[in-house]
Amino acid sequence: EIGDEVRNPYTGETCLLTAEELSMYDFVMGCAMIPSTNLNDSVIKNWQDGLSWFRTNNPKAYMVLLD
Repeated sequence: EIGDEVRNPYTGETCLLTAEELSMYDFVMGCAMIPSTNLNDSVIKNWQDGLSWFRTNNPKAYMVLLD
């Protein structure tokens, strides 16, 4: 129900995300942590859909946190 500030671990830049954006960010980052041996077409599609959602709904946060 509450968003939070998220820091890019590589650049140190931060973005304030809404609760919905934070949930999607957590999902996308969780997908990135799945070992490549466990990736399947469904996981990859969901990961790509999550990234696409971010590019559409908060392009600035996408560029700072995920690009």
